Amino acid sequence: MTDQPAPAHLHTWEDMPREELNDHIERRLITGTNMMIAHIYIKKGGIVPMHSHHNEQITYVLSGALKFLLGEDQREEKIVRAGDVLVIPPHLPHSAIALEDTLDVDVFNPPREDWLDGTDAYLRDGVSE
Repeated sequence: MTDQPAPAHLHTWEDMPREELNDHIERRLITGTNMMIAHIYIKKGGIVPMHSHHNEQITYVLSGALKFLLGEDQREEKIVRAGDVLVIPPHLPHSAIALEDTLDVDVFNPPREDWLDGTDAYLRDGVSE
């Protein structure tokens, strides 16, 4: 018996449900077998509290700007503007604040289980892990 590849799936962002996490952050998710891609909508002043995860993350800002604070002490700062890409390795603590209304694309490997099962309280409640 030969292994057949899984079928391809076409998605349109506008057709994906938009999940409100708090007053400042919403998202749309598309998940494959080994990766996840998300549209993240953050209003100016919105905060992603400090957290870390075992997933590698690539953040690509489409519009707006985010200020990332990196490391356990949050001393390293990166401003990520439209057209910029930030690669966040697994287990690196990070937080972000929207300097403008922002749309970014986040890619994770593997997919974020906490995002899929709704246990991502740091985003919903605004409290660092």
